[in-house]
Amino acid sequence: MTIDFGDIVSALVLTLELASVTTLVLLAIGTPLAWWLARSNTLASDIVATLVALPLVLPPTVLGFYLLIALGPAGLGSLVGVRSLAFSFEGLVAGSVVYSLPFVVQPIRNAFQAIGERPLEVAATLRASPLDRFFTVAVPLARNGFLTGAVLGFAHTVGEFGVVLMIGGNIPGETRVLSIAIFDYVEQLRFAEAHLVAGGMLIFSFLVILAMSRIGRRFGETLP
Repeated sequence: MTIDFGDIVSALVLTLELASVTTLVLLAIGTPLAWWLARSNTLASDIVATLVALPLVLPPTVLGFYLLIALGPAGLGSLVGVRSLAFSFEGLVAGSVVYSLPFVVQPIRNAFQAIGERPLEVAATLRASPLDRFFTVAVPLARNGFLTGAVLGFAHTVGEFGVVLMIGGNIPGETRVLSIAIFDYVEQLRFAEAHLVAGGMLIFSFLVILAMSRIGRRFGETLP
């Protein structure tokens, strides 16, 4: 059986694009959220932290189902006049952001908490504004958390199946990512393509774990 490399490359490009966009969005959203959670000790912050961590234990199909309802034609978009995001690349990004959020927020939050108050107090005595203290003190000292969160967010998005299947389906060139392609190949008994893609993702997963180990060694701590 001839391997359809064009189909595999298309799924690979879409997967890398999805993971890249999702990681950037996660860092933009997760950084202020992690900063607030690291410095707040209220019931509201506990509730938000629980909601952020929910995808860690919630079955992906359950989360995907509710995201499909929320982003579908009768969902939130209809209330504000926005088109349905279901079965689109934008919908995949939205679903991936929600599902991978704890993998980015938690490492950054832990890094912020590890800084302590002393460096920020010293910066305050030098008349640094809260914004200056955040960007010139907190962010550089938490670089390990940012790097870990970015790696985990990217890798988790690449490997996600349940959420992207529920909200994106299997549209070539639009929502057909690598994890969906493997499932489709197996259903069609195209095991050559399934082996090729699955083997590539296995190698990718190994390299991600190895990279995280090296990052932890570089900064003198063990990463999750």
